[in-house]
Amino acid sequence: MAVNAGDTAWILSATALVLFMTLPGLALFYAGLVRSKNVLSVMTHCVAIACLASILWLLGAYSLSFSGTGGWIGDLAKFGLMHDARHAVVGALPESVFFGFQMTFAVITPALIVGAFVERIKFSAVLVFSGLWLFLVYAPVCHWVWGGGWLAGLHVMDYAGGLVVHATAGVSALVMAWAVGPRDGYPRDLSPPHNPGMTMIGAGMLWVGWYGFNGGSALAANGDAGSALIATHLSASTAGLVWAFIEWRRFGRPSMVGLVTGVVAGLATVTPASGFVGPLGGVVLGAAGSLVCYQAVELVKHKLRIDDSLDVFAVHGVGGILGTLLVAVLASPAAGGAGYAEGMDMGRQFGVQALGVVITCLWSGVASLILALALKATLGLRARDEHIEEGLDVSTHGERAYNP
Repeated sequence: MAVNAGDTAWILSATALVLFMTLPGLALFYAGLVRSKNVLSVMTHCVAIACLASILWLLGAYSLSFSGTGGWIGDLAKFGLMHDARHAVVGALPESVFFGFQMTFAVITPALIVGAFVERIKFSAVLVFSGLWLFLVYAPVCHWVWGGGWLAGLHVMDYAGGLVVHATAGVSALVMAWAVGPRDGYPRDLSPPHNPGMTMIGAGMLWVGWYGFNGGSALAANGDAGSALIATHLSASTAGLVWAFIEWRRFGRPSMVGLVTGVVAGLATVTPASGFVGPLGGVVLGAAGSLVCYQAVELVKHKLRIDDSLDVFAVHGVGGILGTLLVAVLASPAAGGAGYAEGMDMGRQFGVQALGVVITCLWSGVASLILALALKATLGLRARDEHIEEGLDVSTHGERAYNP
């Protein structure tokens, strides 16, 4: 197939938008939620993971994700792009453009996990875990779903990463939060977010960047991209309002942090369904995402008592899983959706979606647990108590976000 200039231009733009989600969007979103003495630590994690994941994507992770067909993992035929990706074509795109677009997904996914263990983890552990996790969790699941693997063969529906991004990151975040242990004073004596305004700015950048995340996953400048963009925006809008109303009813006032947390929950929930559902489907997903993710926050913090500090599992993991299941219903033409693959109906599709969720969560959880325990026994996961007390900005990086 010949390269389409319009599609190429759109995916180049979408690539920039998705990187913008991590740098600076996610970095600012997370940094505003921690204490002032750990702001640069969180930002450094996001920047360092972006650098590391980009290099590892070239050195094998992309090839394991997108080479070969069928099965559980790809091969190394595309290692280092030594096969001249400049002139190779994926669909109507130069492979170099497809590589870059998918690379930004590989950047943000391990960066999402950072929110689970902020303010108490060794920087070296973040780097080693993120690098190994990219090969052991992200690349296999990406191959299953988008690289022609076994779930693709079953016609699983994951438009932009409910399984590949949000379920993997969410489950792994929960495991890592448990392995690292809670922050001092958890859950009763914790400082509030030091800068909700910074968090709002980061959330706004995530929202804008998500247009590239979901709209770009059409891999073309067409009606599918436009439909995904509209569903994404409406889901975020609905979810933000629903979360705010929940807080308003419960506490008597809505918070900025709650409003933007709802927005992110809506974005995560619509991601796997965005290109398969209609505008009303986006509204339903946003409302369901806020309602369910809000309850998941309560469950993790007060029932399981795991200090997933910035609610990565409850918002991203649960949202992505919920959207992955609901797309089986909302993709129905009767609901304004795009319909199913040949031979599939709502019931069969739901079965495939549920299978994908179970296997992805099990794989992510077990692999992350093995990585966490291995690192705990060797390199160590948790920073020293005196470093945590001083703040990781100064103790680990020798810098401060604010003058004392």
